[in-house]
Amino acid sequence: MAFLKWVLLIFTLHSFMPTPISSNLSLNKEALAQIPLNFLEFSKKPEIMDWMVNIRRKIHENRELGYEEFETSKLIRAELDLMGIPYKYPIAATGVVGYIGTGKPPFVALRADMDALAMEELVEWEHKSKVPGKMHACGHDAHVAMLLGAAKMLQHNQNDLQGTVVLIFQPAEEGGGGAKIMLDEGALDNVDAIFALHVTARVPIGMVASRPGPISAAMGFFEAVINGKGGHAAIPQHTVDPILAASNVIVSLQHLVSREADPLDSQVVSIAKFQGGGAFNVIPDSVTIGGTFRAFSKESFLQLRQRIEEVISKQASVQRCNATVIFDERSMYPVNSNNKELHEHFRKVAGEILGFENIIEMQPQMGGEDFAFFSESIPGLFFFLGMKETEGAVHSGHSPYFRVNEDVFPYGAALHASLATTYLLQNPTKYISPPEVSYRDEL
Repeated sequence: MAFLKWVLLIFTLHSFMPTPISSNLSLNKEALAQIPLNFLEFSKKPEIMDWMVNIRRKIHENRELGYEEFETSKLIRAELDLMGIPYKYPIAATGVVGYIGTGKPPFVALRADMDALAMEELVEWEHKSKVPGKMHACGHDAHVAMLLGAAKMLQHNQNDLQGTVVLIFQPAEEGGGGAKIMLDEGALDNVDAIFALHVTARVPIGMVASRPGPISAAMGFFEAVINGKGGHAAIPQHTVDPILAASNVIVSLQHLVSREADPLDSQVVSIAKFQGGGAFNVIPDSVTIGGTFRAFSKESFLQLRQRIEEVISKQASVQRCNATVIFDERSMYPVNSNNKELHEHFRKVAGEILGFENIIEMQPQMGGEDFAFFSESIPGLFFFLGMKETEGAVHSGHSPYFRVNEDVFPYGAALHASLATTYLLQNPTKYISPPEVSYRDEL
């Protein structure tokens, strides 16, 4: 493809021509608008489409859980080697970070998560999981395939990139906080912005959904052990009943949202685990409860955490019990918030590929996403890529019947490549470039 050379020529010529600013911007907009369309045309080629589908199906058959994605990582590295793309490995145990372009600023990143879920696939098809009890039920296999598709197109135009595209293949999104580990190990060093997509069966194919500001909530999990004194249920006066205490705790926790939170500040506290006792006539010594809490601001999230611990401990004490509260620190995700400028950039690029009428401004959702660690550190943009077919049942992510509509792959690959390429063109570095870095295949 020579379209990037054409774009760059226009940019260069007009920087020296004495034309009015408005005329210059108009031509630049025309040139920029052509980039996404050419990427989409390239990604729809049968050989590119078949290649992405084949990669996705290989990963789907051999799915791996968080921090265990060794074969998935090996496949990614093999494809990067074939394309001549340098990378760093390992990052966060199984993660891979690839580099395309000048090796100099500006740097823009594209992210795909790699891990599967611990559940049995119930979809009967040729490429069903070969690993019992594990399934790609959230589309991460598709995310990897589309990012590799984008990498192929970007590498084909590497000499025309006005900076460096960083490819983030991330482990352990499903509760393992893989983004945080990658961040701690320097995966986003020098990176100015990052983009990521997630497939969804709730939005029609050919459409995308996102929003500026918070798009998914901060989230965390907690568990509490409430200790009392067990005994025979017929003589409760000789016991200290932890079941009664736990029941009062659960009711009191619901008041945190209904009576302490601002009604305009969405929050959730849900108890989804209650374990205690094993007989109809025996009061147990202890009860274990557990749940999740969510909020759309850091302040509200921290306040909820503090009050959850206080309510459990003090309400248990009222019932003569004592309680130990444990928060799973690895499950704590911050608010995933989209940068407003990057959202506008996304709208322009997606509009050129799909049409502006096919961009949905969605409501924020209470689900958690560890891309939030990236978007908390640097400007980020997260969006949903529709893959809903016109007919057939819709099964959302984390369902054993979840299916990926592979026809969406050209859109995802083209969006990735276009977002990165146009970002580099529109955001030239304003500082002296650091020395070029040479990357080894493995660290």
